[in-house]
Amino acid sequence: MNRILIFLSLCLSIGPFTVSAEKPNILFIMVDDLGYRDLSIYGSPDIQTPRIDQLMKEGMRFTKFTANSCVCSPSRAAFLTGRNQDLVGVPGVVRTPDSGNWGFLDPEATTIADVFKKNGYRTSLIGKWHLGLKSPNTPNERGFEVFHGFLGDMMDDYWEHTRHGNEYMYKNNERVVTKGTHATDLFSDWAIADIKQAKDDSRPFFQFLSYNAPHDPIHPPKDYYERFKKRNPKATETRALLGGLIEHMDYSIGRVLDSLEKLGLAKNTLIVFTSDNGGKLRFGADNGELRADKTNMYEGGLRVCTSVTWPDQIKQGTISTFEAMTMDFMPSLIAASQIDYSGYMDGKSFLTELLHGNQPEYKNRKKFYTWLQRYKKHALRMGDWKLVKNTQNSKYELFNLKSDPFEKKDLSKEFPEKFSELHKAMTSYLSKANKVNWKRPSQK
Repeated sequence: MNRILIFLSLCLSIGPFTVSAEKPNILFIMVDDLGYRDLSIYGSPDIQTPRIDQLMKEGMRFTKFTANSCVCSPSRAAFLTGRNQDLVGVPGVVRTPDSGNWGFLDPEATTIADVFKKNGYRTSLIGKWHLGLKSPNTPNERGFEVFHGFLGDMMDDYWEHTRHGNEYMYKNNERVVTKGTHATDLFSDWAIADIKQAKDDSRPFFQFLSYNAPHDPIHPPKDYYERFKKRNPKATETRALLGGLIEHMDYSIGRVLDSLEKLGLAKNTLIVFTSDNGGKLRFGADNGELRADKTNMYEGGLRVCTSVTWPDQIKQGTISTFEAMTMDFMPSLIAASQIDYSGYMDGKSFLTELLHGNQPEYKNRKKFYTWLQRYKKHALRMGDWKLVKNTQNSKYELFNLKSDPFEKKDLSKEFPEKFSELHKAMTSYLSKANKVNWKRPSQK
């Protein structure tokens, strides 16, 4: 019996829920720039998301889950590697022109797809990649047997599927022409087709379903926009467009969930739903009372709607305050799949929380959040304390999120010893992180 199985038998055998002997299929759904209060289950007063709501009700929903970064590529790199994004070469956004590129995924880094593929899983990425445009950083080279999606970052149009004039839709290594169909519909169609193919494979599957929605530009199908506007006549144009885009995304995710049910795969499929960062207010997002939004190191940029559903393993209707982050998915999913993996990860498994709902927080854990673009914004969370440097010229701020969850009062002068402790830890991390190369070869 390998080390993972020994761990599970010792730590997870108590209580009514235990890990199934059969390896689960895994459907990992990541959406893009979703506001923390932009699902009805998270309190949205106007957006209706019945399919995502139902998915979350059937599993465990998290209220304090955070992304590794306040922007796309770094959080995706953290998910794929289980590492702090800086340490695998993606402190900022991967973009087409060298002048605007701030990341190059370390070719030596092991990805979650590498691990699952090596351990008998069929691996696929459907949708947005955003971690490299050329070898060695294309999806098929980073562990995904199947890639059907968008190689670049944001789309300039949800029906044209181009970026800076480049056509970035691919099936594996071949460019495909897709003009005329909404990207969310395409990705859902491709996800369903991939699941149907997986059903005929003897291996369990790991599908990373990565939507561009609801990232700008905010291009909902006309009927979804009109339906939202009719139901919410006082909504601003900006809010109505975003509401339509999110409700269309919800419907599309429902189609994928229905396919699992129809194919008889739902019972043994573990489903994750999360976002890569918080919503952008100027595009109509609602982050509730959380401070700020995407591109900021305050909670509005980092807190994300997240759930994990696994029939007969995770208790339905559970709401968790466990404070996990994006890079924790890799060790958690590896453990859930009973894979023996000895590679180093900065992320920490929260499988015990998923199965039993009683996992204590990791004592003295340091959680680093960063984003590089000309200068590096950064934050550190240790217990209830959070250190923030959100602009190039601003001083550091210190908050206690237990007593001040909306980050209104800077306590750096009132608690100098705590401030010094976190500042020292942050400085030490940055010293290490800033030595890691993030430039692709053409930038040198």
